[in-house]
Amino acid sequence: MTARKRYWLMKSEPDAFSIDDLKRVGKEPWNGVRNYQARNFMRDGMKVGDGILFYHSNTKVPGIVGIATVATEAYPDDTQFDPKSDYYDPKATRETPRWLLVDVAFERKLRNTISLDEIKLHADTLGEGFPLIARGNRLSILPVTAAQWKLLLSLEKH
Repeated sequence: MTARKRYWLMKSEPDAFSIDDLKRVGKEPWNGVRNYQARNFMRDGMKVGDGILFYHSNTKVPGIVGIATVATEAYPDDTQFDPKSDYYDPKATRETPRWLLVDVAFERKLRNTISLDEIKLHADTLGEGFPLIARGNRLSILPVTAAQWKLLLSLEKH
């Protein structure tokens, strides 16, 4: 019996790494995550083949812009060991890494951005627990249920 496929929403600022960047390179390590809950999602929850809604944040029209796939199991994020990196963590060692990442693989760009404003219009259907629209949520990786995934992708057609 195979494990049930899971779904995620992963945020990236397009000036740092965009859906077009992912399309160009095909597969990329999702490095620089420095939040324990987001790290734990990668470590404990993500499996190869899981679906990813690629979300552009900190932009004029934030929203879902593409679909990607989890391409690897979690492994240590090398940026934590590099003193020249913005993501360096002096408490991390190769023997006991603190930060992990997964590789993400490009699937496709959406025909149009599913804006945060549009997503908020469907808050009732998405459910109270949908973290993207919860006040104060700052996580870069969020779990998405199969029903939420289906609803969100149905908005692409509008």
